[in-house]
Amino acid sequence: QVQLVESGGGSVQAGGSLRLSCSVSGNWFCMAWFRRVSGREREAIASINIDREPGYKNSVKGRFTISLDNDKNTVYLQMNSLRPEDTAMYYCAARGREPSGWCLQPSYTYKNWGQGTQVTVSS
Repeated sequence: QVQLVESGGGSVQAGGSLRLSCSVSGNWFCMAWFRRVSGREREAIASINIDREPGYKNSVKGRFTISLDNDKNTVYLQMNSLRPEDTAMYYCAARGREPSGWCLQPSYTYKNWGQGTQVTVSS
């Protein structure tokens, strides 16, 4: 069983930065960060596999960076140049290689989830 614990959310002004952390225990192949705006589905915004290959949604590419620290069993999401539209609840998720080795996949492909952390960006 994979267990995930997020931290690092908060409130920031537009243009600011935040770093989210996801501490993970158990075996996994894919890790991803999702976000959900109230009333909408969770969307995958960044992913990384055990070989450290990243993937990004176009709207965050160049602003967000996902990284893996094996020693700390932690996946990070560095978020720069934040915008009000980045305001959401952020979740990390993990799964095995199936159904795809490409990890930037919809939420239904992930079985293990953290509790979420709120990010609020004010204009």
